[in-house]
Amino acid sequence: MHPRQQTIFALSSGRPPSAIAIIRVSGPEAATVLERIAGRLPPPRQATRAVLKDARGQPIDDAVVLWFPGPASATGEDVAEFHIHGGRAVLQALVAAIATIDNLRAAEPGEFTRRAFENGKLDLTEAEGLDDLIHADTERQRRLALRQLKGLLGDRARDWRGEIIAASALVEAAIDFADEGDVPDELIAPAKAKIEILLDEIEEVLAQEGRSEKLRDGLVVAITGPPNVGKSTLMNQLARREVAIVSPHAGTTRDIIEVHLDLDGYPVTVIDTAGIREASDPVEQEGVRRARSRAAEADLRLWLVDTQAAGDGEEPLRQWMAAGQHGFWVVRNKVDEAEAAPPNLSATGWPCHSISAASGRGVAELIAALARFAAAHFDEGSALISRARHRQLLRQTADALGRAVDLPEAAELIAEELRIAAHRLGQLLGWVDVEDILDVIFREFCVGK
Repeated sequence: MHPRQQTIFALSSGRPPSAIAIIRVSGPEAATVLERIAGRLPPPRQATRAVLKDARGQPIDDAVVLWFPGPASATGEDVAEFHIHGGRAVLQALVAAIATIDNLRAAEPGEFTRRAFENGKLDLTEAEGLDDLIHADTERQRRLALRQLKGLLGDRARDWRGEIIAASALVEAAIDFADEGDVPDELIAPAKAKIEILLDEIEEVLAQEGRSEKLRDGLVVAITGPPNVGKSTLMNQLARREVAIVSPHAGTTRDIIEVHLDLDGYPVTVIDTAGIREASDPVEQEGVRRARSRAAEADLRLWLVDTQAAGDGEEPLRQWMAAGQHGFWVVRNKVDEAEAAPPNLSATGWPCHSISAASGRGVAELIAALARFAAAHFDEGSALISRARHRQLLRQTADALGRAVDLPEAAELIAEELRIAAHRLGQLLGWVDVEDILDVIFREFCVGK
């Protein structure tokens, strides 16, 4: 039997022990599983209490079972659910009993969702939204994922594809009536009018600069600067726990330390890097190299300087700026100590903040500023695009439509560009030529989903 025709099962709730655990079964043998283990097939979509028994008739648990005959189920197939007490022994006994039934196997990661996709229960953008919802760490990530799960992009893509097909019909008719004098011109003009309206709509979506995609991955903020200026202390303040070693000796941080924060619902990854200086130790040299590389990729760099060290950190910062680096905030540390000759780095034009990482003075204000920066950086309002795949396919769709608009009255060439545009939207929805990416997408899901 082909793997796609086999019945699958998996734990679809959290790890045991738990109050309740849910085992889900999907496929043609789901009814058989219920009858053998629960003793009978309960009424559809009705929670029913049953004593579960193994193949020898020994009781496993007093549980609740549900029966969802296909196609009116989450996967489009027959689905059974066992809601059992969430102890490890109970779970192991039920899994062992299910595994004794022929043509059943454990589900692979994302296989339930993949079957729902293959049975038309959701398109590929909705499946990706479900994955994003499972992995959402912040409130705003949850909102973005929920919009995708509700089909916000998929619905628009289907409408756009319908408009392209309607325009294609006019162009194809013009080809069919090519020998009828002025008939082709009367058909191509309204077709191009439809295309231009559609192109404007897609370009408006693409103009959102990728900020919604960034919300999935989060903002990256690098704490950088010379050695021994308090970078690790600030990192611990932001994380509200000891994540970095604090030492008065320069060069303590040799590798990159990361911590993930939720700033007003926005995901932010803060990285603590090795102090930027000329080092002789090979290990520290590698740390400095990594620090420069990772900081260069960050969305924002907090350049930390010691108010007690006059001029310290000024020259490295100017070198970075001269190299074309952007997105710097100057953070003056140790302001609760008697200031000698504080660096005049505010003259660089970058925002300047004053804090004491040791006492926490000014840190709350710095965090609030980071939250405002994140709010301005992301776009969660009307954003449709949440993945680079979406943007790439919509860009290719718009390019094909643009070529169709710019072409002279050559119906065959216009028809070909419209076929390309419709094909790209079909790929976006998962309708055509996506087999090579399905495994990549669905294996990111957890088992049981």
